Amino acid sequence: MLNKFKTTIFLVLALLFSSTAFAENDPYKEMQVAADKIFSTMNAQSAALKSNPNKLKEIVKSDLLPYVQVKYAGALILGNYYKSATEAQRTAYFEAFENYLVQAFAQALSMYNGQTYQVESPKDLTGKTLISIRVLLNQPDKNQQPLRIDFQWRKNSITGEWKAYDLVAEGVSMITTKQNEWSTILRQDGIDALTKQLTELSNRNIDPNAKQKG
Repeated sequence: MLNKFKTTIFLVLALLFSSTAFAENDPYKEMQVAADKIFSTMNAQSAALKSNPNKLKEIVKSDLLPYVQVKYAGALILGNYYKSATEAQRTAYFEAFENYLVQAFAQALSMYNGQTYQVESPKDLTGKTLISIRVLLNQPDKNQQPLRIDFQWRKNSITGEWKAYDLVAEGVSMITTKQNEWSTILRQDGIDALTKQLTELSNRNIDPNAKQKG
């Protein structure tokens, strides 16, 4: 059960802290605000979510999507396939990718069971353009070690905006993982096939008892 929680919550937190930010924003504060918002909403609506888990999709759209850098993450995952895609293909892909994220993160959030979290204390950002921010997820069982997730943030050299673009959990990058998972369909069938697959995946219902797939 712990492994199941770990593999799903990592992706949730990636989305949770990929915030659209304002120039010269503080990534540490953005991360804390986003975490407080989503988990407080879930706690407030716990009864409704238990009877209708699909409501998690609504929460993701309202409380998570405003903080998500969907296109940047999606483009990194595509790699060279992004450059070769037409504008129409990119538009369709990003729409499908965003809907896929809504479903995937809602499914992962369905496993949230009151775990507490701790965002790393702010550090001096002077002269920094890339940073890693650590988040600890404390398990209900005090004998279990907290889960550690390191979020990768980048400062835009033109706008000065800090935005999260990846996370590393137990040495595994989210972006690298998806690149590997989707490389075969991109290589064999192209971006249109991946877009179709993501659309199909995004239509799945949320099931707290189901193992995360896709």
